[in-house]
Amino acid sequence: MNARDESNWASKVDRLEVSDELTAAGFNVRGRRLAGAQQGFGKLWQRRYAIDLGSVITPEQVVADWKQRFPTYWPKGATFHVALTGLQPGAVAPIVIASGAPGLTVSTGILVLYMDDTSFTFMCPEGHMFAGWITFGAEEDEAGSTVADVKIMIRTSDPIYELGWPVMKRKEDVFWSATLVNLARDHGVHDVQVVETTTCVDRKRLWHNWSNVANNSGLRSAWHSVTSPFRSSKAS
Repeated sequence: MNARDESNWASKVDRLEVSDELTAAGFNVRGRRLAGAQQGFGKLWQRRYAIDLGSVITPEQVVADWKQRFPTYWPKGATFHVALTGLQPGAVAPIVIASGAPGLTVSTGILVLYMDDTSFTFMCPEGHMFAGWITFGAEEDEAGSTVADVKIMIRTSDPIYELGWPVMKRKEDVFWSATLVNLARDHGVHDVQVVETTTCVDRKRLWHNWSNVANNSGLRSAWHSVTSPFRSSKAS
């Protein structure tokens, strides 16, 4: 690996840190380790969502805009917190997601693992709904059209999230499809069709990782919300 390639990757970290301005949103990320697919629990899934943007924009332009305006393409119900330094290899971004229960949100986050001119990859921390990687990118197909896609390689993190996989899968379909539609619309492309493919790469569940439930972001977010008045009272 040459120096230029090395600059595209995040430096090795033992535990994640959150920038000072994102401390409040990153309470469920600070101090967590990264979790690749082998640190997860459920079946291993490979998923892809893709759209054809035609020839109005190059892959490099799409990805440059995507990195610059990433949070604005997310649909309502989820907030992606970007540090003042922006998206770059090694950056940690807290995420807050509406859980579906009134007043309850799930706090988690990602680490920017890799970034180049045509793609960037996030990795999940312990406690996230999923363990694995997600890559955002664009490339030119044989017809000269720019195809933008979201590629995911994940397992659910623990037994509780595995039980919820059927519902979470449908929510992921809606979420990433809406993200790509917003990306296309921002570049003047309307009525795009999102093509989704899902493949089960490994049907085995990693039972030795059952104890990941101790870091479950949903449970920890609920506890954080319940105990919030007591923490505020103590602080005052």
